[in-house]
Amino acid sequence: MFLKRFYDEGLAQASYLIGCTATGESLVIDANRDIAQYLDAAAAEKLRITHVTETHIHADYVSGSRELVHATDARLLLSAEGGQDWQYAFAKQDGATLLRDGDTFMVGNIRTEAMHTPGHTPEHLSFLVTDTAGADAPMGIVSGDFVFVGDVGRPDLLERAAKVAGTMEAGARQLFHSLERFRALPDWVQVWPGHGAGSACGKALGAVPTSTVGYEKRFNWGVGTTSEQEFVAAVLAGQPDPPRYFAQMKRINREGPAVLGSFPSPAREGRSALQRALDAGATVIDTRTAAAYGAAHVPGTINIPLNKSFATWAGWLIDYDAEIHLIAADAAALRRVIRELAMIGLDRVTSWCDAAVIGEWEAAGLPVGTIAATGVQAAAPRIESGEVTVLDVREASEWNAGHLPGAMHVPLGHLGERLAGVPRTKPIVVHCESGGRSAIAASVLEHLGVAGVSNLTGGIVAWQHAGHGIVRDTEPAGV
Repeated sequence: MFLKRFYDEGLAQASYLIGCTATGESLVIDANRDIAQYLDAAAAEKLRITHVTETHIHADYVSGSRELVHATDARLLLSAEGGQDWQYAFAKQDGATLLRDGDTFMVGNIRTEAMHTPGHTPEHLSFLVTDTAGADAPMGIVSGDFVFVGDVGRPDLLERAAKVAGTMEAGARQLFHSLERFRALPDWVQVWPGHGAGSACGKALGAVPTSTVGYEKRFNWGVGTTSEQEFVAAVLAGQPDPPRYFAQMKRINREGPAVLGSFPSPAREGRSALQRALDAGATVIDTRTAAAYGAAHVPGTINIPLNKSFATWAGWLIDYDAEIHLIAADAAALRRVIRELAMIGLDRVTSWCDAAVIGEWEAAGLPVGTIAATGVQAAAPRIESGEVTVLDVREASEWNAGHLPGAMHVPLGHLGERLAGVPRTKPIVVHCESGGRSAIAASVLEHLGVAGVSNLTGGIVAWQHAGHGIVRDTEPAGV
């Protein structure tokens, strides 16, 4: 048996290639849209991808299952569990084999058994994997968004992200009973989860890539909680705000993601084309670093720096109906940006410019924007005297743990919709934990017509390191 884990840092997402070296057949579970990685790995091991499946209808990235089946003519297997409302709409037209609890299929000598583990979603399956060439019991379980290292899948996404009312508590109770089945597995069974630290599909995911059933029974709070009422209360408390794009992912993955064939290749444009796009109200995303953007940028653009959080904030801030124009440092950066956008279904990239467009813009006599960076030493007297409005763009859990005195709270992802409640009678100092999110927020505010915005360098971390105090409120303040 061959096993390879693929991990996407931006999505904190894991997928798996499992192959039988005796027959050359292999299975991919929870593929994302970057299918070249699976094809290349299989070819390197002299394997053919003959089967493709996934644990559930994903909310945080576009599934690559259809893309991979189209490229390989592999057999597609999908969950039939969860009831009519949670079926894959494209399953029949794609000739998919539907799986129910206890169903098995062979990939060479590898037996895979579907185990219905609802809670995170009603249709969720986990997969018990047995290498029958040398064993009669499972080696591991591909647990998807059911059990993570140190945490369990959140059952509130259908209600909070997809707006399916009344599903949170029911999902939590389903998850509790699914965990009873998990605890009954042998301790030696390895756990191969679908996400790691940084994913919004749980609240305390571990960074270690794999675990065992026995370890999770001892040290995973969710697996170890045996009171249903205690579990339901705990699993629904303190979950992070689901990104706005999660609802789009549910719809796309249920209806059937478009088969791209390859990632988009937008046309390269210059200053004049960029100016026309902005004049027409187009969405223009500048993906350069926050420092480069702050020093000089084209007014009307939004800065989402190309780092491991890029896809998350793109999903929060970009309208899925909009045509997207990009500014990237260079062609290599562009390729990374295109991939990250495609992973969450933002495929409508129309054109791009490289960083030289900033100089062209300035040379044409057009105004160039800047974002002021304010250090704690300079900002503290103004903040303490009430001379400025302090805007905290962190999550609610971070705010509740402590915030600057007198600050307002609006999480970055909700800034556009709550802008009317942000007073503009004073200059605005925006901050987050260490400066990354607040740099994006400053660009969003400027894009929305707010003047006099500065970014607190180093965020609340620098504030505390400089010896300044924070306060805690029992209820989050904001607009």
